[in-house]
Amino acid sequence: MPGENLSRDEARERAALLAVDGYEVSLDVRSALGEGDGDGAPRTFRSVTTIRFRCAEPGASSFADLIAPSVTSVSLNGRDLDPSEVFDGSRIALEDLAAENELVVDAQCAYSRTGEGLHRFVDPEDGEVYLYTQYEPADSRRVFANFEQPDLKAPFRFEVRAPEQWTVWSNGAGELTDGVWRFAETKPISTYITCVVAGPYHYVTDSYTRELPDGGRLEIPLGAMCRKGLAPHFDADDVFLITKQGLDFFHDHFDYPYPFGKYDQAFVPEYNLGAMENPGLVTFREEYIFRGKVTRASYEGRANTILHEMAHMWFGDLVTMEWWDDLWLKESFADFMGAFANVGATRFKDAWITFANRRKAWAYRADQLPSTHPITADIRDLEDAKLNFDGITYAKGASVLKQLVAYVGQDAFLEGARRYFKRHAYGNTRLGDLLAVLEETSGRDMGAWARSWLQTAGVNALTPQVLLDAEGRIDELAVLQEAAESHPELRPHRVAVGLYRRGADGALERYARAEADVDGPRTVVAELAGAEAPDLVLVNDDDLTYCKTRFDETSLATLREALGELTDPLARALCWSALWNMTRDALLPAREFIGLVLRFGGRESDIGVLQMLHAWADSALTHYVAPEWRERGARLLTEGASEQLYAAGPGSEQQLAWARFFARVTDERGLELLSGLLDGKATVEGLVVDQELRWAFLEPLAAHGVVGESELADELARDDTASGKRHQVRCLAARPSEAVKAQAWAQVVESDALSNALVEATIGGFAQASQRELLAPYTEKYFAAIDRVWRERSIQIGMDVVRGLFPALQQSRATLDATDAWLAAHEDAAPALRRLVLESRDDLARALRAQACDAAASTD
Repeated sequence: MPGENLSRDEARERAALLAVDGYEVSLDVRSALGEGDGDGAPRTFRSVTTIRFRCAEPGASSFADLIAPSVTSVSLNGRDLDPSEVFDGSRIALEDLAAENELVVDAQCAYSRTGEGLHRFVDPEDGEVYLYTQYEPADSRRVFANFEQPDLKAPFRFEVRAPEQWTVWSNGAGELTDGVWRFAETKPISTYITCVVAGPYHYVTDSYTRELPDGGRLEIPLGAMCRKGLAPHFDADDVFLITKQGLDFFHDHFDYPYPFGKYDQAFVPEYNLGAMENPGLVTFREEYIFRGKVTRASYEGRANTILHEMAHMWFGDLVTMEWWDDLWLKESFADFMGAFANVGATRFKDAWITFANRRKAWAYRADQLPSTHPITADIRDLEDAKLNFDGITYAKGASVLKQLVAYVGQDAFLEGARRYFKRHAYGNTRLGDLLAVLEETSGRDMGAWARSWLQTAGVNALTPQVLLDAEGRIDELAVLQEAAESHPELRPHRVAVGLYRRGADGALERYARAEADVDGPRTVVAELAGAEAPDLVLVNDDDLTYCKTRFDETSLATLREALGELTDPLARALCWSALWNMTRDALLPAREFIGLVLRFGGRESDIGVLQMLHAWADSALTHYVAPEWRERGARLLTEGASEQLYAAGPGSEQQLAWARFFARVTDERGLELLSGLLDGKATVEGLVVDQELRWAFLEPLAAHGVVGESELADELARDDTASGKRHQVRCLAARPSEAVKAQAWAQVVESDALSNALVEATIGGFAQASQRELLAPYTEKYFAAIDRVWRERSIQIGMDVVRGLFPALQQSRATLDATDAWLAAHEDAAPALRRLVLESRDDLARALRAQACDAAASTD
């Protein structure tokens, strides 16, 4: 990664100097077919770019961005430049600029195998080749020469020469003439959201129409595509349904017609992200096409992503942040709008429950890491930007926007958005531009709110304090607010405080509620004085603010006995989330959290919450229970999951969720059942063991040595697809053998032969919780390798290796010491690399604190 970085200061200097009038980009990807040269050189394609731009200071110097194996020619204002003199592998030096300039660059760019730039995928099922681009934050320079920063927007014209049997798509509408795909010029957009998709994709079409207030008619051609091998599983009708519902919703609320013509959605292989908001051509990971039975939560998650990306057409594409400091201006809004539109427009009316339980858990974790940062972050360069696509920028930002809606009112919030779009269309903005319109529409001073919520880091904890009078009624109810010493800001919170008690039928239901503005260390909620004594006080009822919720002793005792009796699904989800945060913070023994999941998980009606509980219980067993209790914990989870598997309704999604959980946590006692379900010698009424479930069962069998290479080869023959290959690679790496681990390590760390998807699969199989002793020698190897890996590999692979292979299962003071020793010896390492190691160290230290808490729990 040396030489490929770009600093914020360099970007600001270039933006002050240059203005871009337009790009013409010509790509020839016919080389994607056929065998490689066999000489180890990267497979390349021709890229010819013409950029017309102005310079505010004629005679000045600047640079264009390009990452390519070679440059054939460079021409500036008709002058041929020597590529060997002006191109250094990542930048093209531009000297003596005129007031108006034309730059033409003819280069050989490399196809990607890491999901960055123009990714080339060969489908093992039929040998077909598929291409797609992925650029954020700065990988379009791997495909064409440009000025790679979000505030140098321009119109783009693309043309692509491709194999004759292929179809090609880009941001604008395209047509094939004389063997060349030519695409309509885009509106002014940033380089990172341009896009090309090419190959023999399965393509389905539809259309959306809408009458406009001015009497006009908006017609949007819709398309959806996937690999031919996935076509039998592609439920395009549901994708189009959500798309149309979303377009209706955003048009109703934004009062700004969709501005980018067509709306294609491509589900592509080996994708590093969930999705990307390229205007007119949104790309998604193909795992959103479900090859087997999944729960409603998976469909809700896909709908959320579709709506998230659609919201970006306005927040991010139409109006774009000036630099990555204000990444939240698009990601936080899109994350909020995904849930907001899901509830308002689709069948997924419980999307706020999922948000409270799943998305905010991501934010809470990120906000307690040493790398936490304000929502408006200090992004010094592109490596910083890459790492800030995190739980703070997305889920905390969205949570804060939900709080903002409660603070200023939904009408004022949406009117502010409408003015923001109209005032800054096709331009770039900073924080102040948004705050200005919100002040106009709400009449509130947004400065203090922004300083507390957007410009400080950390998460507050809110705890109820209940004082009763002699008659057993509430004399005073206060909310206590705490902050970590490292981030002491006590923020203003608009919260709802709910009082719950058990009725004669045992149900735990709310009987009183009050909203209050919590500010400072202690806030009295006067409205609840005189209410009958509660069994449970839920601070942040209805999930209006962003905080960690704590409980008083009475409330915690109630949850231990009656969590399953809490009738409101959102309140129940909030309680589960609070209990999990207490477990992570070493305030609740991990074995107690596992016991609560085993006792009440089977009664959880929300399937998304249930699946989150499964993930948390698995994590609690792996990281947070005392080592001496792990064996018993595994037995209890195995037995409990088995009981729930048989007790769940035949064919229900709860049954499927428990089956998958059983496979994840089973110890040796459950392996016989998994083997029986695979070969048909055992059955569970209603459970269909489809291909995806077969792979889920095979991984623990491989990890415990029950199945080996030959059985996994047979399974791949049964499922000889790209998905099957990823599953097989993961299972192969999971086997309990020194030779297997050595091979997996070499394939990921010492070689770059694997694609990004297979690197991810290998890392996923490598670290098995049942193989701690087998993995112990890799702690030293990890710290010896990561600096080199970071320097030599792409940033995506570097992130995968540094995060995925950290010795998190070696939970000891010695591992912490080894981590500290590496940090001390590598103070000059890339800041992004140090951040990843610091985050992993923090997770490990947290695990050790939680284990100490669990060990102190009374033995049973």
